[in-house]
Amino acid sequence: MYATFWSLVPSLIAIVLALITKEVYSSLFIGIICGGLFYSGFSFVGTFEHVLNGGLITSLSDSYNVGILIFLVVLGAMVGLMNKAGGSRAFGKYMQEHIKTRAGAQLATMALGVLIFIDDYFNCLTVGSVMRPVTDRHKISRAKLAYLIDATAAPVCIIAPISSWAAAVSGCVEGEDGFTIFVRAIPYNYYALLTIAMMIMIILMKIDYGPMKKFEDNAVLHDDLFTVASEKTDEDEVAADAKGTVADLLIPIVTLILCCTIGMLYSGGFFEGTSFIEAFSNSDASIGLSLGSIFAIVLTILIYLIRRTLPFKECMECIPAGFKAMVPAILILTFAWTLKEMTMSLGAPEYVAGLMEKSASGLMYFLPAIIFLVGCFLAFASGTSWGTFGILIPIVVNVFQNSDPKLMIISISACMAGAVCGDHCSPISDTTIMASAGAQCDHVSHVSTQLPYAITVALVSFITYIVAGFSRNAPVSLVFGIVLLFVVLLLLKKIYPQSQAEN
Repeated sequence: MYATFWSLVPSLIAIVLALITKEVYSSLFIGIICGGLFYSGFSFVGTFEHVLNGGLITSLSDSYNVGILIFLVVLGAMVGLMNKAGGSRAFGKYMQEHIKTRAGAQLATMALGVLIFIDDYFNCLTVGSVMRPVTDRHKISRAKLAYLIDATAAPVCIIAPISSWAAAVSGCVEGEDGFTIFVRAIPYNYYALLTIAMMIMIILMKIDYGPMKKFEDNAVLHDDLFTVASEKTDEDEVAADAKGTVADLLIPIVTLILCCTIGMLYSGGFFEGTSFIEAFSNSDASIGLSLGSIFAIVLTILIYLIRRTLPFKECMECIPAGFKAMVPAILILTFAWTLKEMTMSLGAPEYVAGLMEKSASGLMYFLPAIIFLVGCFLAFASGTSWGTFGILIPIVVNVFQNSDPKLMIISISACMAGAVCGDHCSPISDTTIMASAGAQCDHVSHVSTQLPYAITVALVSFITYIVAGFSRNAPVSLVFGIVLLFVVLLLLKKIYPQSQAEN
C-alpha cells in the first residue's frame, strides 16, 4: 500500500465520515486507525503501536506543534480576560453604533482579516475574538463569521510577502531566489485573489447559497446564530463586567499584535542583524507566536491590574477557563496532526510526486490547471498546505527551470493556490480548525457551509488557470476570472433569493 492511492484513503475516510455523521472526533479517530492498519499490514499490535508512537506521540512531541498549542491556550486565556473585563461587550456596543448594517459588519470583519496577514493561525483567532461581538449584534451566523475568518486567513497570507507562508514557500524553491519567485507568483495566485473578490461580491450583493443560507436565514429571521444547538460554548455564558470599555479589548489586542510581530522578527534573527524582510522570511511562526502571546498575556494582566479593570484573582481564573474553551480545537488539531502522520508514513507525498512527474511531459499549456487540481486534492486529503508546497514546488522547478521560466512561475502559483484551496476545504486542516475556534462555531457546520463557496471559487480558478496557461498574462486572466465569478454569483442569486428580513 506504500506510495499508492491507498495512502490517501485514511484521510478520505475521515473527511467523508465527518461530513456524513457531523461528528468530527470519531471520524478522525477512525481515519487514524485505518492508517495504522494499512501501515502494519492489519496487525493488531502493530496498528496501535504505530498510532501511538508514529502518530500521537510524534505529533505532540513536535516542537512546532507544541508552540502552536501554547499559542492556542494563551489566546484562549486572553479572550477570557477580555470577556470578563467587559471589553468584548463594550466593543460590540461601540461598533453597533458606528456599523449600521450586516454588510458593514461583514466588510469590517474581512478588512481586519486582510490587515492581519502575518500568520493564518494568528489571523483566525484574533479576528474571531475581536469581531464576534460585532457580528453577533448584527445577526450574522457563526458559520458565516467562520467563513469570513477562514477566507481571510490562508488566502491573504499566501499573497503577503511579509508572512510565515512566504517563508514556507521560499524554502521549497531550491536553486532559485525563493522570495523573488514568491513575489512574482502573487499576480497568478487566482484562488487567493478570487476568494477575496468572492467575499466582497457576496457581501455587497447579499448572496448566500447552499447550507450557509439556512444558517444565515435562521440568524436573520429567528435570531439564532448557531442553528446547531451543540455549537454554543461556555464562553457565551461568561458573565462580563458591565463597566468594561472599548480600551479593555483594544489594549490586549494591540499588545498581542505587537508582541507576536516582535516574536516573529526575533525568531527570524532580526535582532541579530538580519533585515526586516529577511527576518519575516526566515521566521518560525511557532516560536514567534508562542513567545509573543506569553508576553502579551503577562502585559495584559499587568495593565488590567494597574487600571483596576479586574482583580488579580479573577485574572487567574480566566486562564484555566480559556484553556477549557480551547480544548475542542486542541483535540481536533491533535487528531488532525496524527492523521497527517499516518498518511505521510504510507507514502502519500511519493505517490503524488510520481503522478506529477508522469503528467509533466504532456498537456504543457494545461499544466497549471492540472497542478492546481493536484494541489487541491493533496491538501484536502492531507490537511496541510505547507506539506503540499514541499511536495509539488520542487517538481515544478525541476520541470520548468531551464525550459520555460514564465510557465514555472504560473505553475508555482498554481501549486500555492491549489494547496490553499484544498486546505480551505479540508475538515482536517489546521487553519479550518482554527477558524472554527475563532468564530466559536461547530467545526462540521463550518466545513459544510464553507465548502460550496470554496468549490465555486475553485472551479472558476481552474478555468482561469487554463486561460493563464495559454495567455501567460496575469491581468487578463484575473479580469476573466473576476467576470466569470460575478456571472456565476448572479446565477446563484436567482436560484437562492435573498431573505426578506435581511437589511
